[in-house]
Amino acid sequence: MKKIGMIVLSVLFLLASFVSAEEPRKIAVAAEGNTPAAKVSEVAARSPYFLIFDETGKFLEAVENPHKDARGGAATAVVPFLSQKGASTVVAGQFGKNMIQAMKGKRIDSLEFNGSAEEAVIKVLQSNK
Repeated sequence: MKKIGMIVLSVLFLLASFVSAEEPRKIAVAAEGNTPAAKVSEVAARSPYFLIFDETGKFLEAVENPHKDARGGAATAVVPFLSQKGASTVVAGQFGKNMIQAMKGKRIDSLEFNGSAEEAVIKVLQSNK
């Protein structure tokens, strides 16, 4: 009986550690270029690039926006893409209502910002303190 109790406790402990293990939160910045010095793009869904930073502000990668030239529905198509990249916050000059709704569904925060991508990341990190 003691052995079964220990097994149950072990399984519960393992399940709890899997549930509480979160992926690191990432910041995606809609940008006009592919470097951290690039200007933040005016429109999120149609930006040429998304720059991905980790939760400490370290630049990880630049990815071309695969939906920037979509005829319609760019906002709702780009949000799952950003979610797959691990974005918890997206920064752009402005967001359309469809993108805001889609991000809410994925629990992704938004920040409207004008300046460089690296300045935007600093702003996000300061607001998370």
